[in-house]
Amino acid sequence: MSRIDELIEELAPQGVEFKTLGDIARLVRGNGMPKTDLTDQGVGAIHYGQIYTRYRVWTTKTISFVSPETATKLAKAEPGDIIITNTSENVEDVGKAVAWLGDEPIVTGGHATVIKHREDPKYLSYWFQSESFFVQKKALATGTKVIDVSAKQLMKVRIPVPPLEVQREIVRVLDKFTQLEAELEAELEARRRQYEHYRDEALSFGDTVRTVPLGDVIHNLRTGLNPRQNFKLNAPGAANQYITVRELAGFKIVPTDKTDLVDDEGLARIQTRSRLQIGDVLFSGTGTIGRTALVEEEPTNWNIKEGVYALTPKRDQISSRFLIHLLRSSVIRQRILGAADGSTVASVSMASLRRVLLPVPSLDEQERVTTLLDKFDALVNDLSVGLPAELAARRKQYEYYRDKLLTFEGAV
Repeated sequence: MSRIDELIEELAPQGVEFKTLGDIARLVRGNGMPKTDLTDQGVGAIHYGQIYTRYRVWTTKTISFVSPETATKLAKAEPGDIIITNTSENVEDVGKAVAWLGDEPIVTGGHATVIKHREDPKYLSYWFQSESFFVQKKALATGTKVIDVSAKQLMKVRIPVPPLEVQREIVRVLDKFTQLEAELEAELEARRRQYEHYRDEALSFGDTVRTVPLGDVIHNLRTGLNPRQNFKLNAPGAANQYITVRELAGFKIVPTDKTDLVDDEGLARIQTRSRLQIGDVLFSGTGTIGRTALVEEEPTNWNIKEGVYALTPKRDQISSRFLIHLLRSSVIRQRILGAADGSTVASVSMASLRRVLLPVPSLDEQERVTTLLDKFDALVNDLSVGLPAELAARRKQYEYYRDKLLTFEGAV
């Protein structure tokens, strides 16, 4: 019997009680605080967009700040509070939480909610990562292009609330897993930075090659389809994968058990618009701009959402793999991001993407550079070998134990 089982038997012999978030917490919806309000000093601030990319389960320091005057108008998070996101471009990211464990109050803004409670903050933040929460938020989420789970909806979520001593023991175990994962991530990130440096060097041609708009080296540029009135996601019998930005992984398409599904009729409707073919380059033009993948086989059981673009290269001018390396390079990414617009969800239009300038050397030079960069890319991104494989295995192990530790028998 584990220490956690012993504590539950001792402190909750009738089982763990489940309560709604509204029963155990007060929720304060944030407002305002565009990125233009963020500064390098002042009152600590967590922008909702940073929760997706810059924070883990908990933090003691903020990346950004706002002026004291601005802070007076914003939602405050006291030490121990949770800040959770309310909007995202996909169901997986909406409802991502971070526990604030610093010494001073901080602030947050729109598209985020402050959860004020009396539980262990890390326990709650870990639970918001769990499969149990994912299932519930998926049922509560609204919207297609922008996914929203409001503070009012979050209050309905049912959470297991074991005694505090049990919560702390669960946190102690999960902290060990996250520490090991963080160490592997840091090592892999160092290798990625090294790879990105070599990639950018290899793709720096100066004035020795021609520079042309992207639109000149592709036959056409299409996109997929959003559900709206066209089809329903995850309808009974749906078995085809609905590919969004989160499944685009460099050169590969990587579905997960959380990937949405679409039926055959819906798939056919999407293909009528996307017209995917082998050799197409996929590019995310909304939300997380710049993720890519290569279509390597006929899409018989999957297709793309609106906002994921399909580019068909003119193969006598540019290869698909070389184009992907270019689109992922720092210089070209900055050009693309510079052409983006949108406030809630950033996007780059197909017309703007066509105008982005690319260096296009000879096909022989493209092949030489691609061969070199493919080898480096495999070292830092191939999930079947080396550090990426070790990190993937560690994540899978962590997710298994996290969900196991956060699953309880209900009170009798």
